[in-house]
Parts: sequence; structure tokens; C-alpha cells
Amino acid sequence: MALQADFESAAENVRQLKARPSDDELRVLYGLYKQSTVGDINIECPGMLDLKGKAKWEAWNLKKGMAKEDAMKAYISKAKELIQKYGM
Repeated sequence: MALQADFESAAENVRQLKARPSDDELRVLYGLYKQSTVGDINIECPGMLDLKGKAKWEAWNLKKGMAKEDAMKAYISKAKELIQKYGM
């Protein structure tokens, strides 16, 4: 249960960063978050005109097969890195 609490805390802390992370950093976080909370991707790829939706889908799809616990640990690690880089 401690992992879940650390994950939720990291997710909340990321929302309070002083500066907006780069798009690449946000995509990594998104993919790890979705893999942690939902598991393997379970939706169809959006159409080519939905650029934002397609980027999010691809970020999540890259994490396919990763265990939820591993995704949570990776998310926490990435969140800590971004907090050090951007501050809260």
C-alpha cells in the first residue's frame, strides 16, 4: 500500500510544479500514469487529425506490457526528477 500512497503523492506534486515540463517529459509521465492506473492500453488509436490524442495514445502504448508496480515506481522516479528540475 505504501507504493500506492507514494504514487498518489507524486501525481499530486507533479500538478504543483512551478514551470510546465517539456512535451516529451509530459508524454513520459502520461504513459506511466495510465499504465499504473489502467494497465495495458485498451483504446483504439485516435485519427491522424487528433495530434494530441495520438501523442497520448503512443506514450501509453510504449508502456504496454509493463507491470503496474513497475510503472508506478518509474512514475515516482520521473516525478522526483521533474520536481528537482522545476521546483514546486
